[in-house]
Amino acid sequence: MMFIKTKISAGICGSIDQHEKARDLLKALPNQQTVDYPSFKLVIVGDGGTGKTTFVKRHLTGEFEKKYEPTIGVEVHPLDFFTNCGKIRFYCWDTAGQEKFGGLRDGYYIHGQCAIIMFDVTARLTYKNVPTWHRDLCRVCENIPIVLCGNKVDVKNRQVKAKQVTFHRKKNLQYYEISAKSNYNFEKPFLYLARKLAGDPNLHFVESPALAPPEVQIDLAAQQQHEAELLAAASQPLPDDDDESFE
Repeated sequence: MMFIKTKISAGICGSIDQHEKARDLLKALPNQQTVDYPSFKLVIVGDGGTGKTTFVKRHLTGEFEKKYEPTIGVEVHPLDFFTNCGKIRFYCWDTAGQEKFGGLRDGYYIHGQCAIIMFDVTARLTYKNVPTWHRDLCRVCENIPIVLCGNKVDVKNRQVKAKQVTFHRKKNLQYYEISAKSNYNFEKPFLYLARKLAGDPNLHFVESPALAPPEVQIDLAAQQQHEAELLAAASQPLPDDDDESFE
């Protein structure tokens, strides 16, 4: 247990400052309990209806232990993962629909140590708004690991093609295609963030998280084709403008 605590702490700016900030923040929230293993504040942003809440609630432990913080207007879901170096917890901050009312307050972002930006591959506008979410996030949280997630890849009438997703390349973010309702790639954003926070690319999960049963089945053959297109697109030059074009 001490091994991962030392490793993860040392991997963040060479000190334990971020870990201590998370503890201080959670102490300030009366409904939250601190734990004796590494924990980090993960903020999840994106347009309303992109599936952020569904995604977080797939992790049954986090759904069971969630707490509501009325002063900030968020639900905080503690999601535990078991790695080869020990246990780690992400306190996932879910906006509870606040983004529908014109953005989020800085209190939501402050002390964020990692983030997920989510859009819906069946709704073009949600991808067009990704740069705005990224800008707001980086305004408060500097130099934190960020994952971009394209959700709902199980839906057949996809509007944002894999090759059209280029924002992550422009901003040096990790990108994953996910399907919250089918649990497809659920663990990948968390594993990427854990490795970045630990400063250890070899860190891995030693057991699967307890997830709710899939609500839908994903067409794996079709999704593998999308992933191949994504890989092929990565070798192409980036478009000049920031406003992604859709055919």
